[in-house]
Amino acid sequence: MKFDDEPVPGYPLPILPGHTSPGRLERVLRAGAFAVTSELDPPDSADPEDVYKRARIFDGYVDAINATDGSGANCHMSSMAVCALLTRIGYAPVMQISCRDKNRIAIQGDILGGAAMGVANMLCLSGDGVQSGDHPQAKPVFDLDCMSLLEIGRTLRDEHRFQSGRKVTFAPRVFFGAAANPFVPPYEWRGDRIAKKIAAGAQFLQTQYCYDVPRLKTFMKQMEDQGLLEKAFFLIGVGPLRTAKAADWMRTNVPGIHIPDAVVKRMAGAEKPAQEGRQICIDLIQEIKEIKGVSGVHVMAFRQEESVAEIIDRSGVLQGRVPWYPERDTLKNQANETKETT
Repeated sequence: MKFDDEPVPGYPLPILPGHTSPGRLERVLRAGAFAVTSELDPPDSADPEDVYKRARIFDGYVDAINATDGSGANCHMSSMAVCALLTRIGYAPVMQISCRDKNRIAIQGDILGGAAMGVANMLCLSGDGVQSGDHPQAKPVFDLDCMSLLEIGRTLRDEHRFQSGRKVTFAPRVFFGAAANPFVPPYEWRGDRIAKKIAAGAQFLQTQYCYDVPRLKTFMKQMEDQGLLEKAFFLIGVGPLRTAKAADWMRTNVPGIHIPDAVVKRMAGAEKPAQEGRQICIDLIQEIKEIKGVSGVHVMAFRQEESVAEIIDRSGVLQGRVPWYPERDTLKNQANETKETT
């Protein structure tokens, strides 16, 4: 399968029949390949090289890079700026849009601006409350929630107009996503909420960290029973744990994260906890890949980004496929030329 036949790296691909964006992530998913995405932790810096250094860690292992938008309500370089830098050299970013900080006027402007820069993927989020971040005195906006944000984005793309009704001359060509959390009760409500997000415009769903495969299987069966597997792509969140203490802190302090006692016990008994955390992540990916309806994984390795390549490589989920990155084809051609001359 070929997903990335653009004539010039960094320029938009043609939009294929049935697709809404020119992006590689949508191509990979619609072609039926197992997709891999990851997150770039935005720098506390105005130096673009700080972004590029972080992106290069994922070269050859991910189909798209999420640029978080004030994750945890903490201040960093904006998702829009990170995506602008990444699209300059051809990376496929996922621009996150949080309702916390901007009203519908600014958000619609960001959707148009991101699309104009070549951003083909946008993840619509409500956003963490300001009280959890490093500026608790900030005034939250929440003019929209994730549902109304998705509807506004879909209206811009499909109906070529702002929410006000005023027409746009060139619509954003975007693949829209939303968040999902299979691990928060009441579980029986999960399906209805996902169905509403899909109806509002979500084409892919990225979940919170998964450490409980049986619960995920139940969730995916619920998605199947409600006929949602044919309507959106599900990318399951995974990530390496560093220590048992960190795992216990996450499940106690981070809303929506469920880490079973067995996982914490396995980490506590390991001679090399970080190595064991990576192995647990690999084991989870291999299990998750076999669940019906799972289209890929979203690897969140906060402050362990250098471990993503090892995790994906050892999991074997790419099956020899090398996702596009700025130097890939140049290096491939150089390798072929070397073979021909030796």
